[in-house]
This record gives sequence, structure tokens and C-alpha cells, in this order.
Amino acid sequence: MKSITAQLMTLSIGAFVLVGPAGPASAQMKYDGVTLNLASQNDQFAAVLAAAAPEFQKLTGAKVNVDILSYPELLTKITADYVGHTKGYDIATVDIVWSGQFAEAGYTVDLTPWIKRDAAEIKLDDIYPSLLSALGGYGGKQVAFPFAGYANVLAYRKDLYEAAGLKPPATMEELVADAIKLTDAKKKIYGFVANGQKGPAVAQDWMQYNRQFGGSILDASGKPALNSPANIASVVAYKKLFDEAAPPGAADYDWGGREESFKQGLVANMQTWSIGAADYDNPAASKVVGKNAIMLTPSSKGQPIKFGIGGWSLGINADIDPKKQEAAWAFIKWATSPEVHKELNLHGAGSYLRKSELTDKELLAKYPFLPVIATSFENGDGDFRPRIPQYPELQDLIGGAINAVLVGQADPKTAMDGIQAKAEALFK
Repeated sequence: MKSITAQLMTLSIGAFVLVGPAGPASAQMKYDGVTLNLASQNDQFAAVLAAAAPEFQKLTGAKVNVDILSYPELLTKITADYVGHTKGYDIATVDIVWSGQFAEAGYTVDLTPWIKRDAAEIKLDDIYPSLLSALGGYGGKQVAFPFAGYANVLAYRKDLYEAAGLKPPATMEELVADAIKLTDAKKKIYGFVANGQKGPAVAQDWMQYNRQFGGSILDASGKPALNSPANIASVVAYKKLFDEAAPPGAADYDWGGREESFKQGLVANMQTWSIGAADYDNPAASKVVGKNAIMLTPSSKGQPIKFGIGGWSLGINADIDPKKQEAAWAFIKWATSPEVHKELNLHGAGSYLRKSELTDKELLAKYPFLPVIATSFENGDGDFRPRIPQYPELQDLIGGAINAVLVGQADPKTAMDGIQAKAEALFK
């Protein structure tokens, strides 16, 4: 994967459209002298958005500075900004799992009235309902506007499956069996890779598998059920995959390590977020060009078919003055408009939002896997990682327990029993 600096240097800035969702530039020069500071997660869309930002200034007069940050740094910085009311950032990318926390704390502007007012302008019917509700939606509020929708997909090695006489897995049971069959440590080929690193990395990856195995973090009443039989069984299966099919050291992998192991040709199966899919056939970044494919994630036999979705929305700091809020909303509308958002994705943002994008001939020609993402969005589940105020603490508990199992410090039942009471305390 190119560095963010390299991506910025190679993007063709002039290719971005100069017309926003509300008309030509001459009619939009409202915000001369306004500077907006945007805190962005360092996913693929960040460099593309930073490169496109000068076009918004040409259109409206407002300058947008994009500060690209790692996941933990982003959350730390914007939380400190909101709690301290320092107004360092006007706009921030908001992870799907922060919606409940942000809504309860009032960190960001409730965009619901503006969305209703501007529904025709922003072509609301073109946005997947699953993304609108999951990315920034919580408790009747829209604390951020969806920007970068991700589908949880299965990336697999076509060549390895064909050589072994296997078909891509239709169920989770088949995925486990195939991963073990395809593992050949002597040839440094492994059947499976996932995040194992303690903290958010392993917690978030395991929660994806847990949903597909039929587990759930919360019970029907909305209370923690971490040590339910289904959840413990999925930890057992996750541990089995790490022990029998994962590369050495995978218990320390985060998202970057997981992705690189697939792109370097070490593994046959990787569940991942769709934003990385474009790089698998990029010769500058991948050794599996033409040998890989993307498919819908399987579920265990008898489980309902629903696909994991995630991603990022754009939230406006509730502390900034009304004029800046208006400018920030104008930027969000511009960046998520059909014309501009398509252009961002043609430049490699990998962040889909609109039905029109996933059926666009130009985008489909460049990224033929888009129908898989569309199906995931149409049947999306954004709540397998609970979008509730207690989520950060739940994630910490889960991330410690699952990693302890993977490195042999605890067995699955002991680990999940050990965090259940702590989780229950968060809801009292």
C-alpha cells in the first residue's frame, strides 16, 4: 500500500469535479475566510479527501485542512477536543461504533433537521438505508452523516481453492474446514488470517466472526451476554483457526498485518473490510494479482443471512459557531454528493455510500467486485458491534479476553466468564 504522502503526490487534483450538489461555483461563494479543520481516520479515503479539499475551496471559499490520524490517535484527539471544548476540529470522521457515545454526550451536531430540509438536494433516496441508520444514526438522532460505507467480505485465493479441488465456502463450518485443509506451513501457505492483537483489533475481528457463528454480544433485552454458549463456542472456533491455520505471530496482527499477509500471498482466506479490496489486484501493492476474489461472508448452518457493515461518517463539532457549522454541513453535502463521491472512489477512496455508485458502469469496470458490496449493504447488520454508549468499555474487555485465549493465557469459557460481570457492571 502506498504511503499517504505518496498517494497525495500521485493524485490528479484537476480531475475532481468543480460543481457541488447545489450548483456552479459562482453561486456558492459564501464562506470566504472560513477555515475548517477535519480530523480523519487514516484509511484509504483520507489521502483522496485531502487531495480533493482544495476543490471545495474553489467552489465555496472555505479552506479545509485534513489532519490524517491513526485510529487510537483520532479517538483520543477528538474526544479531548469535545470534552475540553477547545474547538480544535470542526469536522471529524466518526466510526460506526462511536454513535451511541457521541449521541449521549452531545459531542456533535444532530444533523436530522438539516437532512430533512435538504433531502432532495442530497438525494437521500440514493443512499442505502442501512448506512444512513448505522453510520451516525442513533436513538432518533443523526449525529454524523454517512461518508465511507464498508462491507465485511471474504477475500480468498482462487488459485489455492482450485488447486485443492475445493469450492469457496458456503458456511462457516466449511470455512473452518477449508482453512485447515489449505494450510501448508512448509510452503508458508496458511488457510486463515485475522486480527489477534490485544485491544480493538482482535475485539472487532472476533465480533464479526461471532455474528456469523450465531453469537451475539447483547441478549434480547440489550444486556451483556458475553459468556453465552454461542459466544463461547465461537471463541473456541476462533482459537482453532489461529492454532491450526494462521501464520505464526498472527496473535499480534492488527488490520495492517492482516492485510499484508494476504497481499503478500501467505494466506488463503481473510475476512476484511471492503475498503482494501482494490489493492489486491494492484501490482504495486500485491503479489496475488489475478489470483484473488471477493465474496459475501458465510454464516453457520441455520443462521439468518445478514452481512456485517461498518465504516465512517462525518460529524460536526457541536461547540463551533453557527457559520462554521453551516460551512461544515456544506462540505459534507459536497463530499457525499453523487458527483464528488464517485470521483473520490475513482481515485481509490474505496468508500461507498450510494446505490448509483455501486451500479455505475465506470466504477464497475474498475472495481468488478462492487455487486458484493451492494448485496451486503442491502442486507446489512451494523449492530453486531453494539453501537451503544458502553461500547468502548465492552470492546476493551473483549479485546483483552480474546487475545488471552489466543496466546494461551486462558481457555475460552474462563476468559468469557471473567469479563461477564465487568460487562454487566457497565449497564447498572
